[in-house]
Amino acid sequence: MFKGSLTALITPFRDGKVDEKAFQALVEWQIDEGTDGLIPVGTTGESPTLSHVEHERVVELCIEAAAGRVPVIAGAGSNSTEECVRLTQHAKTAGADAALIVTPYYNKPSQDGLYAHFKTAAEAVDLPIIIYNIPPRSVIDMSVETMARLAKDFSGIVGMKDATADLARPLATREAIGDDFCMLSGEDATVLSFMVNGGDGCISVTSNVAPGALSQMHDAWASGKHDDAMTINAQLFPLHQALFVEPNPVPVKYAASVLEKCDMDVRLPLTPANENTRKLVHQAMVSAGLLN
Repeated sequence: MFKGSLTALITPFRDGKVDEKAFQALVEWQIDEGTDGLIPVGTTGESPTLSHVEHERVVELCIEAAAGRVPVIAGAGSNSTEECVRLTQHAKTAGADAALIVTPYYNKPSQDGLYAHFKTAAEAVDLPIIIYNIPPRSVIDMSVETMARLAKDFSGIVGMKDATADLARPLATREAIGDDFCMLSGEDATVLSFMVNGGDGCISVTSNVAPGALSQMHDAWASGKHDDAMTINAQLFPLHQALFVEPNPVPVKYAASVLEKCDMDVRLPLTPANENTRKLVHQAMVSAGLLN
């Protein structure tokens, strides 16, 4: 259903407000560069510090700018099941192709609690759901067994974004659920290894600033040009690393500002990239061929 290079979009700010013009220009550039799908208001989009009105507006702006040319998977996660359902309903009403729902953070629900959370969303809204499993941020790990149970019980739960960095996970998931379940990596640095083990693509941070190169890498992989894909991946590896020397999206917003795509502003409690981060990101952008 979803495959290739998909971008977890940053949310540009100017003077403390969402920079709508910069955001829609970023969407246009992404599509022009070959990006296969767009994910507004995820972690990279600073969803925790967007108001509900801003969250919904960014989803609407993305769908409007994409104009049906690529899928839009709207971030709709929350540690409140009620809020998650409301955000998922808005995504459907706005015209999103799917919702990305993160495992509830901070609450630390059990596997039964995780099942009930996603069950409630799937029953409440007729929209494809991608489960976002990211233990480093949510402090919980949805087991393969729980994910398989959800996929088998609810046809609307169609895939996962996996940020466990466990490269055996796609193999175990494919074995448990089958070939129709969409498996997307959430880790740029390991995406080729993830796809070797059956993955379908990546919801990427790096593609905010290197959409063309990542589109080419995924196209090369899909067409069997594995050496070409590996060459591109190796060239981008220093950039993948540099974009996480501070919490995401601080480094990637700095990188986007260097490319004049937006200001580098982030919202508290995040702070703009420090001097060391700027130096490392700049060097990695040169290494990746994004700058002279």
